[in-house]
Amino acid sequence: MPYDFDLPHLMAVGLIFLMWAAYGPILSLLGRGTLNAQLHVVRLRWMRMLLNSPRENRVIDAIMLGQLSNSMSFFGSATLILLAGLVGTLASINHVHASLTTMSFFPPMSLGVFSMNFASLTVIMAAAFFSFTYALRKLAYALAMIGGLNNADARTPHCTVMIAQTAVVLTESVKSLNNGIRGYYFAVSALFLFVGPYVAMAVTIAVSVLLLYRQGFSTESLAIERYVAAMNDLEVEAEREGKL
Repeated sequence: MPYDFDLPHLMAVGLIFLMWAAYGPILSLLGRGTLNAQLHVVRLRWMRMLLNSPRENRVIDAIMLGQLSNSMSFFGSATLILLAGLVGTLASINHVHASLTTMSFFPPMSLGVFSMNFASLTVIMAAAFFSFTYALRKLAYALAMIGGLNNADARTPHCTVMIAQTAVVLTESVKSLNNGIRGYYFAVSALFLFVGPYVAMAVTIAVSVLLLYRQGFSTESLAIERYVAAMNDLEVEAEREGKL
């Protein structure tokens, strides 16, 4: 082990991956849930509306799904470029370390710790890349399922299952996209490993608080929560009217 690798370094790296993995469970403990999970009911209604509409009227839906696909492809391509640069740098890590340590503003650290910090950043970007590619793959499944939705009564048992499962796959696709984007935030935390473990831990906590605030307490999250609540009320009223 490098001479300057100690417990704070290990804790800093562990905290980054822990907060990334525990992000969803923490929101659940706070009683909020992710915005993507809250929007699942909206996707259910969207799929129900698709089932009740002729194919020639699905142009707007195709445009929205195309924008989602383009976003996934963009993030996947950009992450692949970053990942290629990081892996290429790892191949010449000795020269990079020698060049940076000669700069006055760069904190002194051994080659071993420098390599570990760089490897942590590379692992985060690799995980983000796989999240983006998996999101695109799930979206391809969802598109096939959406294409199979015929113009039929959405209240029949078989159609209810088709709607629910299509919405599940679409929600899971967006979940993978969001997890990859979240990786960029924690990659910023990993960059601060080069400054020091305590600074990296502080930035990790700050990034986590920022993400939790945006998901649970920001203006847009509260607006989505009210939107979903109103939609749930509409669904309940529609069911009551149908029974009557």
